[in-house]
Amino acid sequence: MKLVIVESPAKAKTITKYLGKGYEVVASKGHVRDLPDRTLSVDVRNRYEPKYEIIPEKEALVEQLTKKAHKADAVYLATDPDREGEGISWHLASVLGLDLSKPNRVTFNEITKSGIKAGMDNPRKVDMDLVNAQQARRILDRLVGYTLSPFVSQKIKPRLSAGRVQSVALRLIVDREEEISAFVPEEYWSVEAKFATESKKVFKATLDSDEKGKVKIANEKQAKAYVKRLEGSEFEIGSVKKGTKNQKAAPPFTTSTLQQEASKKLGFQASRTMRAAQELYEGVELSGLGSIGLITYMRTDSLRISEEARAEGTKFIRENFGDKYVPEKQNYYKSRANAQDGHEAIRPSTPSITPDSVKDDLTADQFKLYTLIWRRFIACLMAPCVMNTTKVEIISRKPGEKDRFCVLNASGSTVRFEGFTKVYELPEEALTKNALPEIKPDEKLRLREITPDQHFTQPPARYTEASLIKELEENGVGRPSTYASIISTITGKDYVERRQKQLVPTELGIAITNLLKDKFPKIVNTKFTAQMESDLDEVGSGKTDYIAMLDEFYPELKEAVDKAREEMRGQKIHLSDEVTDEVCEICGKPMTVRNGRFGRFLGCSGYPDCKNIKPFVIGKGLCPKCGGDLVEKRSGKGHVFYGCANYPKCTYACWDAPSGETCEVCGKAMLAPKNGKPYCSNEECENHKHTVKRKTYGKKKG
Repeated sequence: MKLVIVESPAKAKTITKYLGKGYEVVASKGHVRDLPDRTLSVDVRNRYEPKYEIIPEKEALVEQLTKKAHKADAVYLATDPDREGEGISWHLASVLGLDLSKPNRVTFNEITKSGIKAGMDNPRKVDMDLVNAQQARRILDRLVGYTLSPFVSQKIKPRLSAGRVQSVALRLIVDREEEISAFVPEEYWSVEAKFATESKKVFKATLDSDEKGKVKIANEKQAKAYVKRLEGSEFEIGSVKKGTKNQKAAPPFTTSTLQQEASKKLGFQASRTMRAAQELYEGVELSGLGSIGLITYMRTDSLRISEEARAEGTKFIRENFGDKYVPEKQNYYKSRANAQDGHEAIRPSTPSITPDSVKDDLTADQFKLYTLIWRRFIACLMAPCVMNTTKVEIISRKPGEKDRFCVLNASGSTVRFEGFTKVYELPEEALTKNALPEIKPDEKLRLREITPDQHFTQPPARYTEASLIKELEENGVGRPSTYASIISTITGKDYVERRQKQLVPTELGIAITNLLKDKFPKIVNTKFTAQMESDLDEVGSGKTDYIAMLDEFYPELKEAVDKAREEMRGQKIHLSDEVTDEVCEICGKPMTVRNGRFGRFLGCSGYPDCKNIKPFVIGKGLCPKCGGDLVEKRSGKGHVFYGCANYPKCTYACWDAPSGETCEVCGKAMLAPKNGKPYCSNEECENHKHTVKRKTYGKKKG
């Protein structure tokens, strides 16, 4: 009997089906050995020797695995095919007493019959370069965390943490908030006109230039002056330029782009995306087919597609959509320079298995994510979307004169051939933009309306999960496989709160960042952190010794901490409490706004002598169900929402904050969504409506 050890029970079940008799497949359920939390567990004086111990909860499992390994004719380590998986295999080999010189390591890029066979046919030795890279990362994170966290906790408040990557992610969010606070909006104006053609078709155009060149309108006075000039003008078409534009499909998913797209299109947090992707990779029980892994390995930053998968996908396109949807030249996508190319891009393991054909066997999240992955893969192999484009120049002249007075521009596009958008829709504005009527050069136009519009420059947008992940990846900070846990950490520890989809730093998060920026600028420097990531990749490829890397980093970190402790001896950073008008009914002192795990609350300013606390009320008597107060709360995943203070007697809750106004129909509170008009909180009122419309992506048109 041959023993195969994988990480998860779900994957073990799927692989068992393909290997059949003669094999026993068991799961380690992740790591079996790690650095214990009670101490640093790294001997910094002895070449950073890690002091690993079997995880207490895994002792019985390790004992079982050891017995099975001793009885087996051969043992194969089939943990995940990445750096972390290599580390788990090494730990397993160490505790089970396996010979590391033998080829007992197998990897599966996809949990399918062909993928399992390919892995079992090509066993290899445990890659010690990858193991050392995993060890280096673990030791590095432990050194940073166990060195900085106590210092930050001592200077701000107990039980805080700082981390090599999490602190950089937090800094990005804090820096963006500072940019927003410092932003001074600038006024500018535009002038838009509506014209009617000779066939009485109406379209819009925007003022572009005058006799002096490009128009820049700074204020209302200038805008009105242009309106006055144009109102007395004659208009005709100066030029009409028609063309076509090819819109190519986006490449297949990597870990990072999958997390970004699932956030934007499905509203999934990164952790939710990775959980569903893991399930799809490890295997799902399908009616009539048994357990099958539906996607390839989901931790990758490569855009490579195997020729076999490419051929299968192209065959599906040709059979289901026709030859015209297959491009004349195959689409190949180039991975970014520092991408790890050990795995393919994320794609369906079997392209012919459509989402609709397995919908009944999948959970809601699995179905949504598989649909997204499947459509993106099929689309990336299809012909481009072809759009007809039109650019029109409109000339204004003073009556009776030939010289140009002002020029207005109009442009539009329509879909000529939908191409890949047959399966993977683009935003509507990318496909059809102000579709223009048929217009002839020199055609006379009639001015219907002219409107000056005031605008203000906008501050940079706060990060969302999607945009933060994109920023981290573009800066080379961390690995995409860790982004979900990083975001969970900074939101779970109250350093960042979610407002709708935005990530907003709390006062605590700002205080930690400012302290780290002041005392440990390298730790929160994106370029320095990216260089460390590059060094870890060098370790993984065998080009750099990880001991030398740690020896270059740690002494400098320790020196910086020692210096900071000396400079801040006796000092502590106090977080300011927002004082309210509400008075503590126990001691008479004012109540202050404080942040807790589940959102803001009111606490007595007399703490610790008085420990009175109350919910943070954002609207008195506004609950549409019972008339109770609405209070601000935070879910276990960090989302801010609003619920009745009378919970659990009243279970009313909503995502949108009260606008401060009452409904003119029923008198209940009006809610103000981030995007959209205020609506009544009373679901039975005619002013109540769902402001968030769920859009199904990728449906066939027509």
